Amino acid sequence: MPTDILKTLTYLVVHLTVGFSVAYALTGSVEVAGGIALIEPCINAVAFFFHEQLWKRHLAARDGDEPERGSRAYTRSDLRGAALA
Repeated sequence: MPTDILKTLTYLVVHLTVGFSVAYALTGSVEVAGGIALIEPCINAVAFFFHEQLWKRHLAARDGDEPERGSRAYTRSDLRGAALA
């Protein structure tokens, strides 16, 4: 098994264990803690995606780079200007 996959799986186990433990310590409920431990990583993955998009925009603006065509890094004003050209 490639190291990256193994590290990802072990990190997932650690993340779920910590999430469950904290939620259980706060609620005392196995059901609630289990739900939180499973739902939180899904929401976190979506949040991470948008976080990455914002960083791409920030770095492109800082470096003066043109975002790749078709990327979500284009703003609405970029698209409006392109339509007028």
